[in-house]
Amino acid sequence: MTPVTLVVVASLFGIGTYLVLARSFARVVIGLALISHGANLFIFTTSSRTGSAPIIENGTTGLTDPLPQALVLTAIVITFGVTAFLLALALRSFLLTGSDAVEDDIEDRRIARLGTPST
Repeated sequence: MTPVTLVVVASLFGIGTYLVLARSFARVVIGLALISHGANLFIFTTSSRTGSAPIIENGTTGLTDPLPQALVLTAIVITFGVTAFLLALALRSFLLTGSDAVEDDIEDRRIARLGTPST
């Protein structure tokens, strides 16, 4: 993996993680998309020689592995479905509450207080 792609993958993961930790539903969706793009780029760049087709190149001497390319294509399709679902959830949440913010649940706070040991 070249240093340029290493920096791009690391920045996609970093920016995606930062956006997922935000309180805006739109930022969460964009962050998950960036993390999945970073994972796809990581799988694709570490798979084999750059630009190699998944076929026999010169007789039987130059075999390339088609599995990483199939994994990336499958991950792209799954990411598209998850992103469409999250966007539908974001739209429904915005229509119901009128806000894009992801709020803490009152029940979650109560359970978190019960789980902390008292001194």
